[in-house]
Amino acid sequence: MDVNNPNWFKEYLTPSLIQLVEVRETILSGKTRFQQVEVVDTFDFGRCLILDGKTQSSESDEFVYHEALVHPALVTHPNPETVFIAGGGEGATLREALAHNTVKRVVMVDLDGEVVDICRRFLPNHHRGAFDDPRVELHFRDAKEYLETTEDTYDVMLIDLPDPQEEGPASFLYTDTFYSLLRKRLNPNGIVAVQSETCMTGNIEAFTAISNTLGTVFPLVFPYHTMIPSFSFDWGFNLASMGPNPMEMTVQEVDRRLEQRGCTSLGSYDGEGHRGLFALAKHIRKALAEETRVITDDAPLVVV
Repeated sequence: MDVNNPNWFKEYLTPSLIQLVEVRETILSGKTRFQQVEVVDTFDFGRCLILDGKTQSSESDEFVYHEALVHPALVTHPNPETVFIAGGGEGATLREALAHNTVKRVVMVDLDGEVVDICRRFLPNHHRGAFDDPRVELHFRDAKEYLETTEDTYDVMLIDLPDPQEEGPASFLYTDTFYSLLRKRLNPNGIVAVQSETCMTGNIEAFTAISNTLGTVFPLVFPYHTMIPSFSFDWGFNLASMGPNPMEMTVQEVDRRLEQRGCTSLGSYDGEGHRGLFALAKHIRKALAEETRVITDDAPLVVV
């Protein structure tokens, strides 16, 4: 295998670990005002969105990621009517939030309108028309600036941002300052779900720091994870709550809420899966218990 063959997409998972994926076709490669963007069609994962050299999602397993990000928070909330999404340019997070028939309004704020336009055109299996739903308000702005200039509040907030890379657009949206702003924009019993980077031994520092930082702001924080094959890692998430507790949801209650809300065609998430998401191995729990770092504007999170 020639690793320099242009038919292989080479992604650095860590400075000393590379993933190679064979590309059938490069559909788009270019640069927006904010980041490098590529859409490639791969043999193993289908079409993939890549931002600044990092895989954001793939056709084959995006449903695992997006269902894990969205549904634990919405199911745990007793009646989610208003939802805020930061990032999520592919439209798949939006798609999953709209699946709940209780939802009356979704505000999605993504910094890069060019990426959203690219996803609308080249990743139709991701968004499946979600951008055209009349319940959706779409804004192309910095999420922090948007939330600072509105008094609107939400039942659930979904933070689906790209990796906080050095000089990237997302680093200052992983801090205690931003999380405090999210708390101000929550309704009573509101819930936040945050994509939280890798959750694997040897590469867990970002996940534990995000969880710890959320814990300085919210009364309840529940870290969880699932395996995303196209990422080559278990991927971490955190659910931060002002009251509702996902650990108190029984398998039967999760399944009942999904059915009542019309979420009957999910591919990964259900009551049994909900219980599994929050089951963390002993070494992960130990790493979380030992974490002391608080991510601040003066010391933002940066991943390689």
